[in-house]
Amino acid sequence: MNAPESAGMKDKVVLVTGGSRGIGAAIARRFAREGAHLVLNHRDGKGRSAQMADELCREAESGGGRAVAIPADISKKDAVKAMFAQVEEEFGRLDALILNAARAPFKPWEKLLERDLKLLVETNFLGNVFCLQGALPLLSRRGGSVVFISSLGSRYYHPEYPLGPMKAAMEAAVRHWAESFEERGVSVNAVCAGLVKTDSFKTLRMIQPELEELPERYFVTPEEVAESVYFLAGAGAASIRGQTLVVDRGLSNQLNRPPG
Repeated sequence: MNAPESAGMKDKVVLVTGGSRGIGAAIARRFAREGAHLVLNHRDGKGRSAQMADELCREAESGGGRAVAIPADISKKDAVKAMFAQVEEEFGRLDALILNAARAPFKPWEKLLERDLKLLVETNFLGNVFCLQGALPLLSRRGGSVVFISSLGSRYYHPEYPLGPMKAAMEAAVRHWAESFEERGVSVNAVCAGLVKTDSFKTLRMIQPELEELPERYFVTPEEVAESVYFLAGAGAASIRGQTLVVDRGLSNQLNRPPG
């Protein structure tokens, strides 16, 4: 097994899917502060996401690192293949892959259309597999890491959150990948984020208005999630393999539902 080169991330190359906003942007900034070079993936090459990715790249480069934004729909295998070819060309290495991108409708299972189901599987499962496949040759060269961003929907029921089962499937994949690629020097773990006030939370709040009454102390910031991702991606977490770290300020310790 190849050991990671060092505990720090200076001059390492980190790719963050869905890296233009929210949790992904916070993760990118955390690595940039330590001198890492960034690859920011976002789905569209135009619009607000592209603008935010470009701004984040300039911010990262002002700190001395290199950064490149690569638009690619990870549900398309050819697009993922082209993205990693560009990473090879731009940097010649990859040290950490952060699987953060997600897309999903908020609706009950019985109302999911065929296109909704395809979106769920193609982006949130197949897309992550495509990224892992594309990253593995680069990650294996020096010893690298993969961190998947999950959510509490992976383990708790919500009637209008079909993304949850996809997150659960990926947490299972993380366990398998950790064993499959350990001999190549690639560590794989996940962070299960609690309630974070991102764009998707605005929609969740509309269908679950009681969240407005939840004390502020139970909300996790994107930066807190990023801190745990940074830890799992580094050499300090070398003994952690195939695990999902729950970062929710203890909210899930108190979840209960009286019998109806």
